[in-house]
Amino acid sequence: MEKPSVAPTLIILLVWVAMTQGDLQEKLVPACRKFLYMSTLPQGNQGPQLELICQYYNGKARFVTLYDTLHRIPVYSAYTFKRSDGSRKVDVPWMYEPQLSIATGSRDMQQFPQRDLHRSADDAQAVLEDYRDTVDIVRGQLNPDQHQSEFDDQAATYTMTNAVPLIKEFSEGPWAAQEKVTRQRLNNYCQGTAYVVTGVLTSGRALRRFDADRVAVPDYVWSAYCCDDYDCNAPYHEFSRFPAFASLGRNRRLDNTVEETSVQQLEDFIKRATGKTVNIFYKDCK
Repeated sequence: MEKPSVAPTLIILLVWVAMTQGDLQEKLVPACRKFLYMSTLPQGNQGPQLELICQYYNGKARFVTLYDTLHRIPVYSAYTFKRSDGSRKVDVPWMYEPQLSIATGSRDMQQFPQRDLHRSADDAQAVLEDYRDTVDIVRGQLNPDQHQSEFDDQAATYTMTNAVPLIKEFSEGPWAAQEKVTRQRLNNYCQGTAYVVTGVLTSGRALRRFDADRVAVPDYVWSAYCCDDYDCNAPYHEFSRFPAFASLGRNRRLDNTVEETSVQQLEDFIKRATGKTVNIFYKDCK
């Protein structure tokens, strides 16, 4: 499948985390290993601005996020898919991550306070004010609430450390349609646990506040799933998309089609764009 071209001047602001014995892998608490295929983080390169977050809500681990504190955007969120009817919990207030601001902060994500948030939190992560004056930008969830079924799991997706700035036409159009396709496929044909990793690539655009760049705006959004226990009697069009498959879309108002592709092709695209060799799933989900 032909992939979108990447401009030679593309500057990638987001990098990846090392697998196996890397510092971030060692920081991964047992409660969050269950969200990763073979308990293993994606393979690549680590950066000093990256923080691995085990996202807790209401006292329980919900998913994993690798967060770039310099550009205030998640590199990816990794979660286990839960069969659902696609309902959304839009009445949940957006939250922030205390772990990124105070070393002794609560591990549970918290609702934004009525008064100003502590400055250290504003420095390390995106806040509601960063999106306040944007007209064509929405907060897009890398772990979408439609891919969860229990209320607390859905509520946990409404944290700013799981959100990226998406063009409204892209988020509510082709990307929402692809999330639905993935949800229906995994609902119908994945018989075991489906592990999903959804991430972004950026090239320098950013939301600005106080005349300064605040939150990086993705050029591309991608997602990959791994389900090694699936229905062998599924129609060929669906069967051929197991045990792993991926999608890639460009975050634009126009020319924003999302393409489905193999995980290998997605990794090749990321390598061309970033120069980094990545491996999303341990042993390629085989």
